[in-house]
Amino acid sequence: MNQRRCPDCAVTMAETTVRTGNGYGLRIDGGKRDGVLGKLGLESTTKLEAVCCPECGLVRLYADGDVEHET
Repeated sequence: MNQRRCPDCAVTMAETTVRTGNGYGLRIDGGKRDGVLGKLGLESTTKLEAVCCPECGLVRLYADGDVEHET
């Protein structure tokens, strides 16, 4: 994971886990290859990387490079 910095506090954000109520991790569906994930060089569905600022509590989600393809 890349080191992310809080835009408000300028400190390194900590990796965290965000899950749905049923325990599954969050994913983003970018739709077709020309959708938002395709523009990032990703395809179909991918996991989300979550980070949290230890100072202010800001949580950010980033599309993870570990891509899963729908079958």
